[in-house]
Amino acid sequence: MNRVVVINVVGLTRGLIGDQTPNIKAFAEAGQLSSFAPEFPAVTCSAQSSYLTGQRVEGHGIVGNGWYDRESAEVRFWKQSNHLVHGEKIWDQLKQGNPDAECANMFWWYNMYSQADWTATPRPMYPADGRKVFDIHTQPMNLRERLKADLGDFPFPSFWGPAAGIQSSQWIAESAKWIETSKKPALNLVYLPHLDYCLQKYGPNAPEIIPELAAIDELVGDLLTFFRDRGVEVVLLSEYGISEVNRAVHLNREFRKRGWIQVKDELGRETLDCGGCRAFAVADHQLAHIYINDASIRDQVIELLDSIDGVEEVRVPSEMWGRGVATDRAGDLIAVAASDAWFTYYYWQDDNKAPDFARCVDIHRKPGYDPVELFIDPNITFPKLKIAWFLLRKKLGFRALLDVIPLDASLVKGSHGRDKVPESEQPVFIADTVRISSVDEVNKAICELVSGGQREA
Repeated sequence: MNRVVVINVVGLTRGLIGDQTPNIKAFAEAGQLSSFAPEFPAVTCSAQSSYLTGQRVEGHGIVGNGWYDRESAEVRFWKQSNHLVHGEKIWDQLKQGNPDAECANMFWWYNMYSQADWTATPRPMYPADGRKVFDIHTQPMNLRERLKADLGDFPFPSFWGPAAGIQSSQWIAESAKWIETSKKPALNLVYLPHLDYCLQKYGPNAPEIIPELAAIDELVGDLLTFFRDRGVEVVLLSEYGISEVNRAVHLNREFRKRGWIQVKDELGRETLDCGGCRAFAVADHQLAHIYINDASIRDQVIELLDSIDGVEEVRVPSEMWGRGVATDRAGDLIAVAASDAWFTYYYWQDDNKAPDFARCVDIHRKPGYDPVELFIDPNITFPKLKIAWFLLRKKLGFRALLDVIPLDASLVKGSHGRDKVPESEQPVFIADTVRISSVDEVNKAICELVSGGQREA
């Protein structure tokens, strides 16, 4: 049995590997670099679930980063239980061949309550007084205190939001080194999300990306040296590439014009009443699940989607995935954006009536993914002062709202989710001797590397 570390450098593509990434470039040139069409949808939770199960979406059922639960009539994004992922996981597959094969999962998604031996994932605490206390969840639970004692608190603000940056990836990298030193797992899964943030914020061709590439390359270079010195075989991979976008498409606003959206007035603000809508969209980057509660308007919904500028394609889940968990969870239709467009969750027509959480970093309450959370509202004159005032009130025990997120979707310059992308935007798999050609081969290749099987290029 070999020991393998899989470093997930989110957003890494052939097009980004070059002079700004000397460590990654050297690793790719000395080994084997593969690129392949991403999973559909090409989003974090779907792609990772395909890698870790060896199945496609129709098998594991993860149709996006979130979806509408028809029974509870609620949109649920960024859930964390591994039980949501159907099928056998890679740690179970490895133990079939070798019961002693231990696996560490450091911050890959659907991290909680799996059979992996060592896990860590972001998990805030939410006391009854309304506070949000940043923290992590680990398995076993006492690993949490040991990691924090040695590495300090996880830098949660740098993991997502306007302050997102390299610090969270650095902490995760150190946690992976900590696990290697103390536990020596057969498989160590490491998640480095840094590029995902800046690529969505600035776009893949912006000059601001150059120092960000250098930052992630330095971190990857350190991990390459550390693990190789310890005799651990390294795999670099990514989940998707980021496409440059210049327009946002507001599907729910189009649906609202036709009377299909129902909202509830809550203290002068509007919330989306999903169960009462005739049809609505759950936006997730460059795809949107369209749920139709009134079957009589299905043809009208399709006709409207076909007419909207920025909608390139409409897919039918049952035709892609057949009967099963994926089709049960997915929308009745899936809209796919044009390559230069992405979908918002916005449903209000007047920003003054937007829900209070719209201007906050609130990934669980919003009925869709919101990359605008990466920005601070440019209309706030002294944003640092406002944030300091919020933190002071919070420290004194008062409830406060950190409403600093803009409602300007045009700020977003990068997105993903499509499976039909040029080779320069495809995800990559880089290893010493292994080449692959599709999503389906990722899981098998990793298992064979750990078990000692040979997959020559």
